[in-house]
Amino acid sequence: MRRTRSTKIVATLGPASGSPEVIGALFDAGVDVFRLNFSHGTHDEHRARYDIIRAVEQERKRPIGILVDLQGPKLRVGTFVDGKVVLKAGQSFRLDLIDRPGDETRAFLPHPEIFEAISPGTDLLLDDGRIRLRVVRLRGKVAETEVVTGGPLSNRKGVNVPNAVLPLSALTEKDRRDLRFGLDLGADWIALSFVQRPEDVAEARRLIEGRAAIMVKLEKPQAIERLQEILDLTDAVMVARGDLGVEMPPEDVPGLQKRIVRACRAAGKPVVVATQMLESMVSAPAPTRAEASDVATAVYDGADAVMLSAETAAGAYPLEAVAIMSRIIGRVEQDPLYRPIMDAEHSPPEHTAADAITAAAAQVAQTIGAAAICTFTTSGSTTMRAARERPTSPILGLTANLATARRLAVLWGVHWVPTRDIRSFSDMVERARRVAVQEGVAQSGDRLVITAGVPFGTPGSTNTLRIAWVE
Repeated sequence: MRRTRSTKIVATLGPASGSPEVIGALFDAGVDVFRLNFSHGTHDEHRARYDIIRAVEQERKRPIGILVDLQGPKLRVGTFVDGKVVLKAGQSFRLDLIDRPGDETRAFLPHPEIFEAISPGTDLLLDDGRIRLRVVRLRGKVAETEVVTGGPLSNRKGVNVPNAVLPLSALTEKDRRDLRFGLDLGADWIALSFVQRPEDVAEARRLIEGRAAIMVKLEKPQAIERLQEILDLTDAVMVARGDLGVEMPPEDVPGLQKRIVRACRAAGKPVVVATQMLESMVSAPAPTRAEASDVATAVYDGADAVMLSAETAAGAYPLEAVAIMSRIIGRVEQDPLYRPIMDAEHSPPEHTAADAITAAAAQVAQTIGAAAICTFTTSGSTTMRAARERPTSPILGLTANLATARRLAVLWGVHWVPTRDIRSFSDMVERARRVAVQEGVAQSGDRLVITAGVPFGTPGSTNTLRIAWVE
């Protein structure tokens, strides 16, 4: 089963999509990577979904990626005597560490780290930005604020501090438990929430010890300020536009999305655009035209993947959401404008042998009209560099390492085929020919461009390019 599109789809599993029938149907509709959101659900529920995905993978004979998304530190106010209060613009409102239900004058804020990071003039956003408070005075662990934007505020609503670096690790005790569970389960990716600084990524990498790849969710303005440092440490990036849109003006998010995608493409690291892409399909069978344009924009930008969240986890139309997203991607990639836009954003190759070979492979494939670029890889680095070029020909990723194929199921333009290690140049050519025909990529008379590393099976040693006829 080969996708005819290059941009991949990530879908979140949840109550609406936990059965073997639905997960299998979601894969058939176009899902390439499944996300397990550890902000919700129990370990037993996630284990059951993991097992179903692996059963679908075995049935469909195509590698499927699994992303474990850690919750991260969630900052919330406490409860209220009547469950809810209504705040009015201009009134005073106190935040403190007194653990008792709040009222119209005060609320419990059980996060001493926030009091350490704020100062007079700092804005606090509550309930996804619907409520805005401005700090007027600080007295120890008590913040006197003025309500700038009022409205109803109920129990345990979230708190964002847009312009402060909080002295918090991106990994809570819950996250550490979830991380151990996810790694033991066999997750291909670990997504880190609430990353503020490069040190957060380094801490996670020490704990993960190479057992899974790291995907940083960019949702804090402080992380954007150190984007290149974070990009150097992570394996992939998710543009988490929901929280990003809360912590900064909405008008800034589209430009940031393009900047992040461009930086990831230049680095040759996968980038996923996420949050509210087809939000109306949580309750409607078709998206709005604006949502279709939003998905299309991410595809035109050259994102490796686009993601569905509540649409497939809790929505009424999970299969329809995946199907329409796949159709939007396909239509964009067939647009005559798509290729010129992609080429205009193309970064020059780095000064390495691997980049020289993969850049040449893309150029040769285009010049001779090759049916495919076949990349033999162990670690995935050869294929990642090939995908960085965004070639006009499809990429066949051939690897003896199933973990590599699963992990890079998120990668733009690559159709993965697990195969045994190659032993010689003749074996390499023959294997590429056979797989290309079996997978419906090539037929007799077509040409293939083949890249590999010699000695064969040596990670990161791409140094060979061959052109072969399919007989």
